[in-house]
Amino acid sequence: MREGLIVVSFGTAVERARQEEIRPVEEALLSQAPGLYGLTAYTSPTIRRILARRGETVLSLEEAIQAQAETGTERLYLLPTHLLPGWEYDKISALAAEARERFAQVELAPPLMGDTEFVRLLAQGVAERFPRRPGQAVVLLGHGTDHPGNLVYPALQGVLHMSGREDMLVGTVEGWPDLDAVLEQLTKRGDSRVLLAPLMLVAGTHALEDMAGPEPDSWKNRLEAAGYTVETVFQGLGALPRVQALYRERLARLLGRG
Repeated sequence: MREGLIVVSFGTAVERARQEEIRPVEEALLSQAPGLYGLTAYTSPTIRRILARRGETVLSLEEAIQAQAETGTERLYLLPTHLLPGWEYDKISALAAEARERFAQVELAPPLMGDTEFVRLLAQGVAERFPRRPGQAVVLLGHGTDHPGNLVYPALQGVLHMSGREDMLVGTVEGWPDLDAVLEQLTKRGDSRVLLAPLMLVAGTHALEDMAGPEPDSWKNRLEAAGYTVETVFQGLGALPRVQALYRERLARLLGRG
């Protein structure tokens, strides 16, 4: 039976982030399944339009599914690089359900933080990435959402604290915990310094603007206004070998090899 794999990401228009944080994950996954017809896709139409104006064509998930069907794929595997089961993942699930009418078998992997085991594994990875330093708190900034999937952020916070990393705080741009909640926890801790890092696959627009942009309401500027010395990290999770290994494990389980 002919098999195909689609690695699907939300995408980013920040070229550095594409090359350093999405491409390594795509390459790690595609190289793990050399016998499969592999394609990549972005779910964001805005990002695809921006890239098209630059002369680069990136498939939508619908187009990638169509391409798999046209090449005779019978068993299709979908591996999202999305971190949480939010609105974007719901759209992928709906397209996977539709695709089951066109293929003998369609298998969809959970998002990276789609279950307790992988929330715990990601917590271990980010804890190792940012060792404890006296007088410093680490604030991990995620995208956040009004989708129920936002629960993964307080879940990750709970795992970090239960593992002894009370210095690591999780915040979100568009969900909860928000900046006010994080500031409240920082006040209780009494640290003078904050290491601010993205809890996102890519350090793209949100990292450049919401996390550390020049506007007064960016997280960096508000933390500094509250009296903290802030160090920022512009590296998305996709650049970390430990996180790439988690995606490879997701693929191994999707293929029935894990």
